[in-house]
Amino acid sequence: MKHSAELRAFQDRLGHRFSRPDLLSQAVTHASMSSANRDDNQRLEFLGDRVLGLVMAEALLAHDRAASEGQLAPRFNALVRKETCADVAREIDLGAVLKLGRSEMLSGGRRKQALLGDAIEAVIAAVYLDAGFEVAKVLILRLWGARLHNVEADARDAKTALQEWAQARGLPPPSYVEVARCGPDHAPVFTIAAELENGARQEAKAGSKRQAEQAAAGALLALLEQAS
Repeated sequence: MKHSAELRAFQDRLGHRFSRPDLLSQAVTHASMSSANRDDNQRLEFLGDRVLGLVMAEALLAHDRAASEGQLAPRFNALVRKETCADVAREIDLGAVLKLGRSEMLSGGRRKQALLGDAIEAVIAAVYLDAGFEVAKVLILRLWGARLHNVEADARDAKTALQEWAQARGLPPPSYVEVARCGPDHAPVFTIAAELENGARQEAKAGSKRQAEQAAAGALLALLEQAS
């Protein structure tokens, strides 16, 4: 099987030339394009998620030999969560080579966070099957780059920190209110307010409720720290 010019260019961006081109073709094929003669990337995604998890767990242990399990867990989650995977996929323009059905293409599938996150996991599995674990490991660590070294800051859970701040002062846990939602269905933007019983309140916008809640909690924490 020969690859198109687009897939050959993608391999350059990825940093891996496939000896089995069919694996890459499957990895970039979304379920909306699957058929009796074409496999989609769901099974590869399942495998790639596990390969990524093993690489990141091993790297975190090596990076900080004194860290406890309680410290390692949020760092691990920050590195493998769908938002991080989608960011990596965008950096190598994976969306440009995805094979999508018409409905997914029309709904902006090439930009969807979940779809991109799943696809990069499928590509990781394809590299693993094509060249083995060590090659996949080197590729993952290169693509994730500085994220591994910056993960402690990235893993800070603002919602948990805000709740601990409130509890330490005898306040009920903060509440999160959806103030607004705008944008098309395939790319919504949520505005969330984080509020405390003492009247402190901050808003933030993001492409998912979880991200907006974390951002609002972080903004409120920053405001409270300035006032203290």
